[in-house]
Amino acid sequence: MSGVLPNQSIAAMIEAGEIRAAHAVTEAQIQPASLDLRLGSRAFRVRASFLAGTGRTVTERLDEFGMHEIDLTNGAVLEKGCVYVVPLMESLALPFDITAVANAKSSTGRLDLLTRTITDGGTEFDRIAPGYDGPLYAEICPRSFSVLVRPGMRLNQVRFRRGQAVLSDGELGDLHAHTPLVDGPAVIDDGLGFSVDLRPAGATLVGYRAKPHTGAIDLDRIGQYPPAEYWEEVHTDNGRIILDPGAFYILVSREAVTIPPAFAAEMAPYLAMVGEFRVHYAGFFDPGFGHAAAGGAGSRGVLEVRCHEAPFVLEHGQVVGRLVYERMAEAPTQLYGSGIASNYQGQGLKLSKHFAAA
Repeated sequence: MSGVLPNQSIAAMIEAGEIRAAHAVTEAQIQPASLDLRLGSRAFRVRASFLAGTGRTVTERLDEFGMHEIDLTNGAVLEKGCVYVVPLMESLALPFDITAVANAKSSTGRLDLLTRTITDGGTEFDRIAPGYDGPLYAEICPRSFSVLVRPGMRLNQVRFRRGQAVLSDGELGDLHAHTPLVDGPAVIDDGLGFSVDLRPAGATLVGYRAKPHTGAIDLDRIGQYPPAEYWEEVHTDNGRIILDPGAFYILVSREAVTIPPAFAAEMAPYLAMVGEFRVHYAGFFDPGFGHAAAGGAGSRGVLEVRCHEAPFVLEHGQVVGRLVYERMAEAPTQLYGSGIASNYQGQGLKLSKHFAAA
């Protein structure tokens, strides 16, 4: 059956050797519609980001662009502003009817930690062709904070699909009519549009902006970092803020979003013509996100915003992105937030899990 493969199908792929690993895949890595990928024991500092390209391997490109090798065994700091390539513990031997797409995990994106998957012969980031047989690598570029990493850390994840899974706008409208996907009018145009909340009820805090000079963040330390040492609060009482070029912000969607159990979704940028900014790094929404069956009642989407060339005025209710919904090949046997460690079920404006409650 076509669609995004659920957790039980991912487990079957591991059993069949279609997903391989230097160390056995753990149950905690298998999410409702994706597999977390683990860092290996080495990192390579490189001169620039790259793709392997047709007929080339990542190892060959590392010979061209590599600067030095770093042993991660006892932990090592990846410096802000540098580019690294890390071989992952997992590799693939995909069937010819299965494609894969990778993305950063939510906590990774909220740290402005640009993480993309590259493959041998790859001509696109995060896209893995059907029948791919070979290793996986993470390209990591810390943008706002230096980070301490170790082998086994999970910064990105991969989703597998068979055939066409994306819902058309008509199908999306029908789904919303049957099971409301947002807590207000649905803006459906090449996906489900979502907007930014800059008028929170009874408050002026609308987001956070990363401070430019901070200490490193140990990605194993959860809930321990004081937000004020790493973030400036962003307040407004007029429903607008001005984004500064090069700055990184954590904002939140106005809409509370629901992903029904038989579907998954991916956050995509809206349109370049809307404004010169990027609204996300982490884009997977698992089945059950914000859904009552998984202990949610609508969860807002956190927006990881980086402004580019010029200062830009962002206003309350401005559409800044869209959710592309996909069918699951079959319903997963586990849902986001239901009996598994899901950090962001029922979320509002929220920093990554590494920070103490603000």
